[in-house]
Amino acid sequence: MTAPVFFVPVGSLAGLRPGDPVTLTGEEARHAAQVQRVRPGERIDVADGAGQRGSGPVSLVDKATVVVTLDRLEAEPPALPFITLVQALAKNRRDEAAIEAATELGVDAIVPWQADRSVVQWRGPEKADKGRARWQEVVKAAAKVARRACLPEVMAPLTTSGLLQYLTEGHDIAVIVLHEAATEPFEAALRDAAGHATIALVVGPEGGITDQELAAFRVQGAGVVRLGPTVLRSSTAGPAALAVLSQRLGRWDVPRGSDGAGG
Repeated sequence: MTAPVFFVPVGSLAGLRPGDPVTLTGEEARHAAQVQRVRPGERIDVADGAGQRGSGPVSLVDKATVVVTLDRLEAEPPALPFITLVQALAKNRRDEAAIEAATELGVDAIVPWQADRSVVQWRGPEKADKGRARWQEVVKAAAKVARRACLPEVMAPLTTSGLLQYLTEGHDIAVIVLHEAATEPFEAALRDAAGHATIALVVGPEGGITDQELAAFRVQGAGVVRLGPTVLRSSTAGPAALAVLSQRLGRWDVPRGSDGAGG
């Protein structure tokens, strides 16, 4: 069984060498000691959420801290192309189910989308901050399950107009909109997306993407495609498309990590 992963602040593994200790504190220490029940001598991984990973045996466990003595450090190269999931807010936490699965499958960034037909509304700065923080918690937990060293960024929520601006201003982005009434096959979107630095998968809410939104996406050059012969829930479409993209574009062919100090 692979070693469990716990997160440390970005940059905290820089310059460390085999034999150096790393101390978990706060929620990560509590999770390691009380939830995972790690004990001295057991191996764990520590990651900074930006691709740096260290591993080694636990040397100390108490109520407030867990210390691991590193015997290996590695840097995990980013998978290419970069994939962003634009996930519309959806009821019954189906949006959270989508981003959880997408994180396990390797998504690089997530954009909460306040679509025109989203039943769930993050109205006002306080609710938007609370919703984004909740999504960040879901992503972090899923990244631990997947043993990832990189945490996908959860961006600030965007309305349709804000999303269109974001996609327009982005560098070398291929936009793929998943829509149940589309006639273009997903295969066509794969061909068009190949060679782009970033691919953005757009998934609408349970009520669907409006005709006006679809027209605006098309004006921006987005491909509007049908993923398969069945209609998928908002919680399923993004992860399904991500899995197909990752396999077909070779993102899953890259072995985890590269030799670093102690490799």
